[in-house]
Amino acid sequence: MNSFSRALRGSAHAIHGVRVLSRAGLVRPSHLGQALSRLTEVRRWGPLAGSVRRAARMAPDTVALIDELGSSTYADLDRRSNALARSLRRWRFRPGQTIGVLCRDHGWMVETLAACAKLGIDALLLNTGLAAPQLADVVRRENVGLLIHDEEFFPALGEVPPTLPRVLAWSETPRPGWPTVEELIGKSPADDLPEPERPGSVVLLTSGTTGRPKGARRELKSGLVAADFLDRVPLQTGERYFVAAPLFHGVGFSQFVLTLALGSTLVVRRRFDPLTVVRALHNHRCTALALVPTMLQRIVDLGPDTLAGFDLSSLRIVLTSGSALPTALATQAMDVLGDVLYNLYGSTEVAVASVATPGELRAAPGTVGRPPGNCTVRLYDRQDRPIRDPNTVGRIFVGSDLAFGGYTGGGRKDVIDELIGTGDLGHFDENGLLFIDGREDDMIVSGGENVFPGEVEDLLAKHHKIKDVAVIGVPDPEFGQRLRAFVVPIPGAQVDPEGLKRFVRASLARHKVPRDVLLVPSIPRNATGKILKRKLAERA
Repeated sequence: MNSFSRALRGSAHAIHGVRVLSRAGLVRPSHLGQALSRLTEVRRWGPLAGSVRRAARMAPDTVALIDELGSSTYADLDRRSNALARSLRRWRFRPGQTIGVLCRDHGWMVETLAACAKLGIDALLLNTGLAAPQLADVVRRENVGLLIHDEEFFPALGEVPPTLPRVLAWSETPRPGWPTVEELIGKSPADDLPEPERPGSVVLLTSGTTGRPKGARRELKSGLVAADFLDRVPLQTGERYFVAAPLFHGVGFSQFVLTLALGSTLVVRRRFDPLTVVRALHNHRCTALALVPTMLQRIVDLGPDTLAGFDLSSLRIVLTSGSALPTALATQAMDVLGDVLYNLYGSTEVAVASVATPGELRAAPGTVGRPPGNCTVRLYDRQDRPIRDPNTVGRIFVGSDLAFGGYTGGGRKDVIDELIGTGDLGHFDENGLLFIDGREDDMIVSGGENVFPGEVEDLLAKHHKIKDVAVIGVPDPEFGQRLRAFVVPIPGAQVDPEGLKRFVRASLARHKVPRDVLLVPSIPRNATGKILKRKLAERA
């Protein structure tokens, strides 16, 4: 693409982006100066600090955050994060240094991230499910200079050097000698800070389902990145957005930042409990909910009688992401909650790749929809040639304005034509809808035939006696690999493994029928619901 074509395309994208932001209530067509001012502030301060500062000026009394301890306005969030940032600066933290954050979702975590952004400090979001050796490895590898963590994670941090400075965020009991976020806020003035040398960035950890978690840095290439997402998911200013997905994860963090960018109200809880979430949706009249599929399943499992006791009529958007959305759950959730479900596909490295709308999920429950706005999704074969025919499986590559800045420990994902590989395999149908067929490294070759475990898992998940399921490949002397299914029956159900094989054989080709079916009490998953197949392989 020549420079003129690029400029023309960029102008068209900018015009469309402003229209989308206008529809969301972020800018007014008659106030384009405000739009430019907003984009400039994001460029100078970063999306998090810029959004907090602007909302505190434009709507200081709007509630920014609701957690278990109460609510705080944008003016509160701005002042308190200013004070915390000043205290951190007195500890000689400067732009480019890294603070590790190991917290549940609550106000002190939000204030910490805002303070880091205002100082230009990099915030490393640590997965609360990591074991002690993993945490110690990540903290060392990422050169963390300070840890801010909840009291409950003292045992998990047992292998981190005791000389590393720490600050407590959420603490149930006083710990003499341990500084807290609240104490640091109280020790410094809350007036505005000078603009940082560079905006602070956030480092997210990959899920680590196939190995060690890696730090992935995001680079914001355009201030219109929010418009790309809002073009597919119609969030607006003034939402009350319950983000149940953990904030340390890509989808939780992105929706948290987007909520602040919209000047909306963020609702969080430290732990997920389906009844607590539904009660909060009812009490706070939430209009949007972000969660992972396993959380959605637990809400649906509450049953119609329980859900009927709550008024969820204000809920108009339910966004799910983080792991595959079973087709049966997509239909079931919309039958229960209404046609409000949006299914987002992406990864830590590429952010948002595509979004399926409620209408698309009704028509094709297994789809992940279409790319938003200025995002490009393309399929390539094993020889790096683009695939243009529908219903042909290929490797998924993505390009967007919220791009992968490389792993902090070095290395990048595969790149073709400036697009980043997700590591997934997928296909487009005749209508241009994207479907995920599985991970490149999950594909099972049995007797020379390619099998994608997700197809078999999705079918078995529809069986009325199955609560959860995972399928992996195990070595086989005759076929090279064979399929092994791990099945969790619903409570009280009597499941016949041979009957399940017949169930699969009735719908799929012979080589896709699991040779082994093992009944297990649970499937190992991470905090975002992804199956930990390496742990299943250890059982095998």
